Amino acid sequence: MTAVELDPVLVEVVGSALSTIVEEMSETLVKAAYSPNIKERRDCTASLFDAEGQAIAQDEGGSPLHLGSLMGIVAALRERYALEQIRPGDVFIGNDPYTGGGSHLPDIVLATPIFIEGELTAWAATLAHHADFGDRGHAHIFQEAIRIPPVHLVREGVRQEELLQLILLNCQVPDERIADLRAQEAALRVAVARYGELCERHGADVVRAIGAELLDYTERRTRAAIAEFPDGEYVFEDRFDCPELDDELTLRVRIVVRGDEMLFDFAGNPPQVRASVNVVWTGLYAAVYYTIKTLIDPDIAPNAGLYRPVTIEAPEGSIINCSAPAAVNGRSETCQRIVDLIQGALAPAVPERITGASNGANTGVHFSGHDRARGRDFVYLETIGGGSGARYNKDGLDGVQVHMTNTSNLPVESLETEYPLMVEAYEFIEDSGGTGEYRGGMGIRRRIRVEAEDVHFWLDTSRQKSQPWGVFGGGPGASARCVLSDDATPIDHGYTVLQPGQWASIETAGAGGYGDPASRPDAAIEADVRDGRMSEETARKHRS
Repeated sequence: MTAVELDPVLVEVVGSALSTIVEEMSETLVKAAYSPNIKERRDCTASLFDAEGQAIAQDEGGSPLHLGSLMGIVAALRERYALEQIRPGDVFIGNDPYTGGGSHLPDIVLATPIFIEGELTAWAATLAHHADFGDRGHAHIFQEAIRIPPVHLVREGVRQEELLQLILLNCQVPDERIADLRAQEAALRVAVARYGELCERHGADVVRAIGAELLDYTERRTRAAIAEFPDGEYVFEDRFDCPELDDELTLRVRIVVRGDEMLFDFAGNPPQVRASVNVVWTGLYAAVYYTIKTLIDPDIAPNAGLYRPVTIEAPEGSIINCSAPAAVNGRSETCQRIVDLIQGALAPAVPERITGASNGANTGVHFSGHDRARGRDFVYLETIGGGSGARYNKDGLDGVQVHMTNTSNLPVESLETEYPLMVEAYEFIEDSGGTGEYRGGMGIRRRIRVEAEDVHFWLDTSRQKSQPWGVFGGGPGASARCVLSDDATPIDHGYTVLQPGQWASIETAGAGGYGDPASRPDAAIEADVRDGRMSEETARKHRS
């Protein structure tokens, strides 16, 4: 391979083509999917890897946390199978966090090898969150869903029907599962075709070499950006709660910046817990890598070159880096707080790059049961957005998914069409954004009424006992909470059973403000009051 063949223009052209492939994969998956969680909420991700399993492209609409579910799959397959056991037309399936298949069990990954002229050249993978496993326990992973190690789902083009039937038998809504799995397979076929066309146009050796160059380029940009940070040691801790735990925990990080490298030390964090909020190493790494990218250069390509200047240390068996058989279904709550830890630690170093704490949760609501009117079981999952932290020159965003999550809301019309549920309120919460020269974003209130018997309700959230902190004088955002109708059985550790006519009102946390509230212009305060973001009482405190 000569330098002429890898001129910058060609690298840019092929790099853009690789990005286009994962975007087309993602759109194919969404358009072919059956379940509302994928076709409406886009709770899915598509990626390309080189032959060694290094990520070379990920779709922009995917969730950063899904990187954790994808990160270990190819390495696990290469360790499990000899090269001669991997053939064209193979499709592998996995979801188990402890054997390389994912970061929690609802995220099912499908991966396929891409062969060019008989040589394994790349891998394509799709991930979809299969919103199926409702009414489960979370004391350990055996309660959470069926565990699937990375194994053949399709072998040289032939689907392994016995395995598929075993998986579907363990699902509550198998018709949705088979349709969504087929949508994932369709996206993989798109990847194989498009990558093959790219190699035919430019040559497989050129495409492989450019993939390697893209990783090196990302590494160079990452190191250059880290070198702009002041050398030093930065520490931060934050409070963490979830409905499954009786007490709050304290989470910690120590960050060391030296030249063009960073160390993230998570020593001293609590041991893993008998609850769903433990994080496997892939989820931890995904949270760290996401935060680095947002702080150093959001335009850097999300590939494995980003990882090279970064060292992550976390004791095994901790809530941050758990060991089997710890439950992990709610690991996104803890991952969100990992982002807050890093932002809080680095605030003194790069004040114009961090924000006030965002809502600090991935508020998941789960309603499941039997829909007599439609003659079928149902599982409704939604993760409801909240406030986004204020920045050094802008207010925080209201009612959005933040950090590790990137899903859409489920439209009310779709929710009420698909499930025996009615939405009675869907609104921003006044005064939930922290005060400051720049205001934190507002949380969301969503009140849902049940129209079926014995509907199991589970709440997965955080920041009910603490508030998202502000920075540089900014005030905290409001806490999260869940209010039930008076006749409903109270929530016990996040769980209850609702009857027809009863409702649950989920209120997500707001976000922290940035800067001294006294510096906020009067015109901005007046606009906040006029738009229902701020009460008159809070406005008076702002001005005093």
